[in-house]
Amino acid sequence: MRKLIPNRLKIGDTVGVIAPSGPIIGRNIEELEQAREVIEKDGFKVKYSKNLFSNANEYSSTAKEKAEDINNMFADKEVKMIWCAKGGSNSNSTFEYIDYEIIKKNPKIICGYSDITSLTNIITEKTGLVTFSGTNFKTIATDETDYSYKEAIKRFVNGTLEIGQRNEEYLTLKEGIAEGDLIGGNLSLTRGLVEGKYSISFEDKILFLEELGFETDPALASNFLYYMKQNGVFEQIKGLWIGNYEHESGICLEKIVLDILGNDYSFPVIKSNNFGHIETKVVIPIGTKAKIDTSKIVKIKLIEECVQ
Repeated sequence: MRKLIPNRLKIGDTVGVIAPSGPIIGRNIEELEQAREVIEKDGFKVKYSKNLFSNANEYSSTAKEKAEDINNMFADKEVKMIWCAKGGSNSNSTFEYIDYEIIKKNPKIICGYSDITSLTNIITEKTGLVTFSGTNFKTIATDETDYSYKEAIKRFVNGTLEIGQRNEEYLTLKEGIAEGDLIGGNLSLTRGLVEGKYSISFEDKILFLEELGFETDPALASNFLYYMKQNGVFEQIKGLWIGNYEHESGICLEKIVLDILGNDYSFPVIKSNNFGHIETKVVIPIGTKAKIDTSKIVKIKLIEECVQ
């Protein structure tokens, strides 16, 4: 499938905001308005989707409402970027109602993390569009620092290929060199894309994974990873990049990963603390070619453009 590279965001452009996951209720409404103020102060326009504030199911808007907003925002010529408002648990409910042909005809930036990586990975799989794991729209207001927002501007406006800040630490868990398109995001959501009608290809990919320890204890993280192992994921990928995971037990995700991988695989494995449910969220393009080289200080780099 031909790759679709979205256009850069320019000052003055309109950013569309959708909520394909959890509902925008209570404090979320105020937080969204605060994020809007930040964006507009920097010279962008903000357009809310039709069903942004729907909570028709009392736990979220309906799958058709969410998909309607996704389809409409891609079709809207005024909107140059789609920013997902927040995470949640069921963005996958939209899959059967998304018009993937509309997306192919109107490629543009779409960004979010956590549950949103389910949506962005399937869009990349079905259309070839490069999508992005990065801060959600709401998080622009709720993060204690502007690190993640600046990373988004750096990627989407400046078009830089740099990942994070130069002083960030990368650990080598298994040595090696590998190239492949990036896929992944939240571990539990990526696990859900391994098999079935709405699955993604892991072949020759660099897989990046993070997980929210508050919701996923080490045993459950192990469950997800073993499921991936048992379904051949680790036989297909070229490299593995592990992000943030914090659990009260102190057990880290890299320990769980290495316990499961053992000596059965030869691909490189690296760890950094600059993506996931954390203040320091870099923007990772899904579908863009990257290279892992464990001999380098910064052990992963993008080797092709993700915006044009």
